[in-house]
Amino acid sequence: MTANGNGTAQVLGAGIEIVAPQKLQPESKINGRVQQLSAFFKQQFGADPDFIVRVPGRVNIIGEHVDYCGYSVLPMAVSQSIFLAVAKNPSDSQLQLRNLEEAKFTGYDADLKTLRIELPKSGGPAWYNYFLCGIKGIQESLGSHWKPIGMRIAVDGNVPLAAGLSSSSAMVSSAVLATAHVQGKKLDRRELASISAMCEQYIGTHSGGMDQAIAYLGRVGCAHHIEFHPKLKGTPVTLPADKCFVVANSLAQKNKAASSDYNERVVECRLATRWLAKRKGLINWEDIVRFIDLEEACQMDNETFEKLIKDNLTKSNYMRADICKELGVTEQELETKFLSANTRHMEQFKLRQRALHVIQESGRVAKFRKICEELAAGANKEGAKQLGELMRQSHESLRELYECSHPDVERLIAISNQQNVSARVTGAGWGGCIVAMCDSIEAADEYIKALKRDYYAQLPTHLLERHQPNNFSEVVFATLPGNGAELYIQ
Repeated sequence: MTANGNGTAQVLGAGIEIVAPQKLQPESKINGRVQQLSAFFKQQFGADPDFIVRVPGRVNIIGEHVDYCGYSVLPMAVSQSIFLAVAKNPSDSQLQLRNLEEAKFTGYDADLKTLRIELPKSGGPAWYNYFLCGIKGIQESLGSHWKPIGMRIAVDGNVPLAAGLSSSSAMVSSAVLATAHVQGKKLDRRELASISAMCEQYIGTHSGGMDQAIAYLGRVGCAHHIEFHPKLKGTPVTLPADKCFVVANSLAQKNKAASSDYNERVVECRLATRWLAKRKGLINWEDIVRFIDLEEACQMDNETFEKLIKDNLTKSNYMRADICKELGVTEQELETKFLSANTRHMEQFKLRQRALHVIQESGRVAKFRKICEELAAGANKEGAKQLGELMRQSHESLRELYECSHPDVERLIAISNQQNVSARVTGAGWGGCIVAMCDSIEAADEYIKALKRDYYAQLPTHLLERHQPNNFSEVVFATLPGNGAELYIQ
């Protein structure tokens, strides 16, 4: 068993990376937060926690809305994280969840012998439901080996909510890691990432897997090129050393699980895949739901696929009748076979636009990685400029073809353009954050000053009162790539 160099993992055999329990060092930057959470845990439960879990949020540099179509992405883990203080509950099978922000997130107790996730008919899931998803994921994974071992857990998080930095997935992933450790399960990073991605379906989110993969595979100094096909694979990609990334939160919020917009895009991509598969004469067209599977079945490259879309999806809007006719299904079959529960209201489908975005964006991810590798080898002098242009193209596509931007996001993008900084919406969109690439730390400081002056200082009073006292440092910040999930023993 050997260390892999990032201080958070060990490697078993042929590259099976595990989350290795480690001692928290006195000089660690997270010490203050861990001590505060441990004190809160003791106040709530009258004892010290057995271990601490940290799972980071993430920012996706490029590759948006492509993971659930099977294509690769290029995110990096950020320092903003979910922290858990955890102990086995001596009183048998009780789960006791407490949040450091008690006024905002009320505590929750449940018996793990009768674990149920109850979702509201409207609005987003309660905060603890994300946690229950993670527990249920491990329960399903262990099958008959599952034991309803009670847990006492205190939660603290500074990943901005509904901002596109993956706060909900970080919560689910932290629950998966904590529960796996309590159950004595081997902490294989890739397996835990896969479980974490799968179990988000319990709150109605059809996750593509990017958020959970980077939450476990993140490494200091690197973004990760994360591939999902044919199996999960993360390759560290060294970012240009002189570049500095800035995350700016528009403060326009969208909860993926509370809204149908995200799942509508998933459905449109799946319908477009089947439409094209049927046009290509594939007998099993109904079973082909991801663009990457169609690409593989027809042995197409990116350019050929783009031509297929342009030649066969010629309308800007398809009605239900168009899709039923093309696929040879009734409207009832369309609803039951091809639409999900919260997309059955859909009447129009923009198959051409969604498909073009996904295929073109997957091409941009491949180009971005290639340029980074050329820059690292000193072989591409124009590379940095090209990276910025790819980020701008990505945003334009998300705004025009995927329609997942927001007026407040566009204001941030306009200020970025005035500052000659390349930026794009990151995360699911419809608000949330932008990620920007600056030429240096000094340039990032100037850019952040401009955003504070021209955007944040103009916020409505209630937001100013909340964010101005700490100089907006929680909503706009420079960030460096960090490590993935960590587990600390006391």
